[in-house]
Amino acid sequence: MRQAVSSDAAPQAIGPYSQAIRAGALLFVSGQIPLDPTTGALVDGDIAAQTHRVFANLRAILEAAGASFDHVVRTTVYLADMNDFATVNEIYGTYFSSPAPARATVQAARLPKDARLEIDVIASVE
Repeated sequence: MRQAVSSDAAPQAIGPYSQAIRAGALLFVSGQIPLDPTTGALVDGDIAAQTHRVFANLRAILEAAGASFDHVVRTTVYLADMNDFATVNEIYGTYFSSPAPARATVQAARLPKDARLEIDVIASVE
């Protein structure tokens, strides 16, 4: 059985999808881009500011499900430019304790709203 999870502290979906879906003990959080949940606009600033916004959005959705970054088991990081990898990777590391989740990082030709990054997560919420 699927159950939608959402938070007003994260941007509302901009298409026919849910912020997150809980299926049994797993929580699948849709990709988050650096949107301000109040304005719906991309946040100003460099890749560091945008990365922190993405993690704020992810945190809000995880918390709505009663979870935290400690529950995350898998992530996918999409970058518009692999030259941003080092900065994103450094910030990414501050949000997870050991052992870090499994991860894939890929360069995407284009992301929604021409964002510079998008991150989705899967969490275990038993």
